[in-house]
Amino acid sequence: MKSLSSMKDHNHNQETKAPWWKRVMWLVFIYAASVLALGVVASLFRMMMTAAGMRSH
Repeated sequence: MKSLSSMKDHNHNQETKAPWWKRVMWLVFIYAASVLALGVVASLFRMMMTAAGMRSH
């Protein structure tokens, strides 16, 4: 009977990493989503400030 640690080692050796381009695309996707979310939050703050009568000119 195999021990649990030898089974984990065997499973780890069979796993393959995702191709580098998939990992880079995840990075780009997360970056773009965070920039988009920041833009949405900034727009909401701007709308609230304009509604409160705070204008830059």
